[in-house]
Amino acid sequence: MLLAILLICVLLPTSAALAQSSDSGRHAFVSRCAGCHGSDGNGGELGPAIAARVPSRTDEDLTSLFKQGLPASGMPAFPSMSDAETGELIRYVRGLRPRTGSGPVRTTIPLTEGGVVDGLVLNQSALDLQLLGDDRSIHLLRKSGGRYRAVTSQADWPSYNGQTSGSRYSPLAQITTSNVSRTVPKWIFSLPNTSRLQATPVVVNGVMYVTSANECYALDAGAGRQIWHYQRPRTKGLVGNAAGGINRGVAVAGDRVFMVTDHAHLIALNRFTGALLWEIEMADWHQNYNATGAPLAVGRLVVTGTSGGDEGVRGFIAAFDQVTGKEVWRFWTAPRPGEPKAETWQGKGIAHPGATAWLTGTYDPELDTVYWPTGNPSPDLIGDDRGGDNLYSDSIVALDAKTGTLKWHFQFTPHDVWDYDAQETPALIDATWQNRPRKLLVQANRNGYFYVLDRTDGRFLLGKQYASNITWARGLTPEGRPIIVPNMEPSLEGKRVCPSLEGASNWYSTSFNPATGLYYVQTNDKCGVFTRTPMEWQAGKGFMGGSFKQAPGEPAQRILRAIDIQTGSIVWELPQTGAVDSWGGTLSTAG
Repeated sequence: MLLAILLICVLLPTSAALAQSSDSGRHAFVSRCAGCHGSDGNGGELGPAIAARVPSRTDEDLTSLFKQGLPASGMPAFPSMSDAETGELIRYVRGLRPRTGSGPVRTTIPLTEGGVVDGLVLNQSALDLQLLGDDRSIHLLRKSGGRYRAVTSQADWPSYNGQTSGSRYSPLAQITTSNVSRTVPKWIFSLPNTSRLQATPVVVNGVMYVTSANECYALDAGAGRQIWHYQRPRTKGLVGNAAGGINRGVAVAGDRVFMVTDHAHLIALNRFTGALLWEIEMADWHQNYNATGAPLAVGRLVVTGTSGGDEGVRGFIAAFDQVTGKEVWRFWTAPRPGEPKAETWQGKGIAHPGATAWLTGTYDPELDTVYWPTGNPSPDLIGDDRGGDNLYSDSIVALDAKTGTLKWHFQFTPHDVWDYDAQETPALIDATWQNRPRKLLVQANRNGYFYVLDRTDGRFLLGKQYASNITWARGLTPEGRPIIVPNMEPSLEGKRVCPSLEGASNWYSTSFNPATGLYYVQTNDKCGVFTRTPMEWQAGKGFMGGSFKQAPGEPAQRILRAIDIQTGSIVWELPQTGAVDSWGGTLSTAG
């Protein structure tokens, strides 16, 4: 009864079962729980094993779970259970044992600094121990003689981009140019049965949280030892990127970890135990919604979006209460007919517009503004039925963090037919600009241009080509609008366009270093052939409107570039060897 189940399972006790024992706790378990979780609590056809998880839950946790259930996950509530029956059921489930191992055991650990800590041993080796204390916190311990020393992280990486500014910069200075060549792996943790990982690990108080689709692991960041593991079944029949197993990470706030599921639900887990606290459906996956991005914790809210832009969903950014999961606001990134900006969608394409918000945004607490990048319009490679600029696709939208109200927007690629979405992290930088302090937003866009905006009002300050070859546009206007080259749309025969559909850059992380004043970005010098294929939208099907391939006879090149944000000039670049198929980004430090 502790995790999601797909069907409501309430079995009425048979007379035989009732006759076997007068134990009311056992009777309650048989009648309410065993049909899904197995008669021994080690899992059944419809529910997961719970025997090893009960010890880490308090009586209050279990009481709340029994009486409130997890409706969004399919677990029924039993609000009519009496206090006496609840108490008997709690006592009974605490007597369940895993089929293998003994489950968490209680112990008292003497500390080197004096005193002791009591709790449940979650994992242990000869050198380290991970304990869920009676204070309901995780204690990371290292063996020191006959006692243990408490440890934690020297610095945290509390969100997808480290800090909410999106700069991916660490002030740590231990790794320098003189010693970086001597760095070696400290530990390796393998995630079984996963595809290529695209997650950024998040570290808070020495605990690392790393994900794949519908899975989250909590690890001792110093030892690589598993603390807990949350998992739910992958969704069958799903379409989109999440169907391939992609999940880019979590947000952490207080005692909670937030992540999206493959079928566009948002869930909250207890940070110390991995217990599911709440779950909310953001959108109907049967209509092609899916989700891959790491949420962003903003004040008392958690903000996120979904994937599905290549499948013709209608994009949105939404904020949810961290405690209850209740939706607080939602900003739709494409209008319905008759709504503001509907005039930028001429034709029937407005019915399946795309413009999803599948990558993590950034946040300025001083301005109390969320900055979120949006994706391509749908279908990706055909614009015939969506004449106009197609707002707010391929844009940055600046939203009031408390209400979701639009403050301003900037669109990089109006009427995109090359899948040049704006899903690259918008970095927030406070710097001197033309001899006065200014709040900036910078992005190396997928379309091949580097942009600097004033993030207080969205004003365009600078745009400069950073890709070696751009053929779809011949520059930018003084307002930052691209000057489109005619006859560059995808064709039935195939049209060569630079950059390729993967973009001059993509979702992989960028970094700004305040000490150097440089912005570091992995780039692709690559051209592609864009071929259009007429199609109609269908549930359960892709909606790209075509296909693409690398331009024949033109080798691609992956190049790390350092860009001066004041001028947009490339200060240095480092070409890389090998196939251009890696998706790793950058991180800069003070070292």
